[in-house]
Amino acid sequence: MILTVTLNTALDITYHVRSLRPHTSHRVTEVTERPGGKGLNVARVLAALGHEVTVTGFSGGATGRAVRDQLTHTPGVVDALAPVTGSTRRTIAVVDTATGDTTQLNEPGPTITPAEWSAFQEAYEHLLCSASAVALCGSLPPGVPVGAYAHLVRTARALAVPVLLDTSGEPLRRGVAARPDIIKPNADELAELTGSHDPLQATRNARRRGAHTVVASLGAEGLLAANTEGRWRATPPRRVHGNPTGAGDSAVAGLLSGLVEQLPWPERLARAVALSAATVLAPVAGEFDRAVYETLVGQIAVTGDDATAA
Repeated sequence: MILTVTLNTALDITYHVRSLRPHTSHRVTEVTERPGGKGLNVARVLAALGHEVTVTGFSGGATGRAVRDQLTHTPGVVDALAPVTGSTRRTIAVVDTATGDTTQLNEPGPTITPAEWSAFQEAYEHLLCSASAVALCGSLPPGVPVGAYAHLVRTARALAVPVLLDTSGEPLRRGVAARPDIIKPNADELAELTGSHDPLQATRNARRRGAHTVVASLGAEGLLAANTEGRWRATPPRRVHGNPTGAGDSAVAGLLSGLVEQLPWPERLARAVALSAATVLAPVAGEFDRAVYETLVGQIAVTGDDATAA
């Protein structure tokens, strides 16, 4: 079982409009709702790849009930969300169908009490006992300590469960110091962490801060990865145009699935890039165009130390 942690779960609402213009009213042509937050998106992609996945984090209020109701209809995903008194947030994505651009509005999330945080940590440790890997994903809701991910990383490492950390800002800085197996920042997050805007130098700096493997997302240019085994660059054969929301989460799913399947790093990276590109063509985060994925995965160029084309 793969465990994904989404401390700031959400109900993702996606609106499609023909053309998004400020200061005017719009007629929505299509609306979708999905359980959201980075770890839940990761879980849905992992389940679509055939992996057993358990999701945990916080859920509360009417929005939380809507998230959990929808999870019951998601094959391969087990709901282990912890109840809280506050209300789960909503995230609103407005897709301009004329340009393909997306505007995102993210609520802050419920305030978590010390008792709720303590109860979650106990439940998390119990879930780790049957996990083959864990992903810690996304922002922290109000009330959760800024060092929360560092604590969760150390708990996973104490139980010998490989851990991937995908967050940003101060939670990432503190989490890296706890020595996660993998971090997956984008270029801006990596620069903020290390102070370097050169991706190659920044990955070295992030590894010196504690991460065993750094996988940097370079957007349409693919992924850059480095660890003690080598350094690789995975590049898609062409730019894919569409909605990029959730593309990074699909990359995390590719990395995690490759980890538990014990694939060589070039194959993990090829899978992650192909899934990310296939998600850009899907209508909502947490889904991917399977035909595009199956076509692209054999076309991803992976170069670098000990790398071969996957």
